[in-house]
Amino acid sequence: MAGNKEFVNRRLHSLLGVIPVGLFLVQHLVVNHFATRGAEAFNKAAHFMEMLPFRYALEIFIIFLPLLYHAIYGVYIAFTAKNNVTNYGYLRNWLFLLQRVSGIITFIFIAWHVWETRIAAAFGQEVNYDMMASILSSPIMLVFYLVGVISTIFHFSNGLWSFAVSWGITVTPRSQQISTYVTLAIFLALSIVGVRAIFAFV
Repeated sequence: MAGNKEFVNRRLHSLLGVIPVGLFLVQHLVVNHFATRGAEAFNKAAHFMEMLPFRYALEIFIIFLPLLYHAIYGVYIAFTAKNNVTNYGYLRNWLFLLQRVSGIITFIFIAWHVWETRIAAAFGQEVNYDMMASILSSPIMLVFYLVGVISTIFHFSNGLWSFAVSWGITVTPRSQQISTYVTLAIFLALSIVGVRAIFAFV
């Protein structure tokens, strides 16, 4: 019974990491990338997202609750995982370890980012280009955001591999090998988008 419960929890954890949390990450990166076109373009994109109908319901039920479940169960997985890179230094073993490490970094980063933006907005501060430029004017925060964004993108991209395995999409060794390279390519592509967006505020 306990085994079945863990199986369901892990599949749900994997699913929520892609839908809706992963999709929201991609959308968030795209909106942030408008900063590369200037402050006005970013502010228009951010304002459009803020004006979506049923915004608060969407944020609570489509973003925050799934994210909270994924994060809490992910921390449990990270601290109970048996890493064996010292015995078997294969690429997938290293990616397994990095998935757990990046998950913890991502958890810390997202919590801080939500505090700096969404919580600040709840107290009347406007989330716009100037806010992000002010945050990233600090070299420490710039490094923190670079590490946090890259870690978050890696966690999502590499998590796609686990998702495909968990849900029976890639069942053969060959398909899993191809999936590894595809997800690494996704990581590189999204990292370029994320890093360009960060430096657009600097």
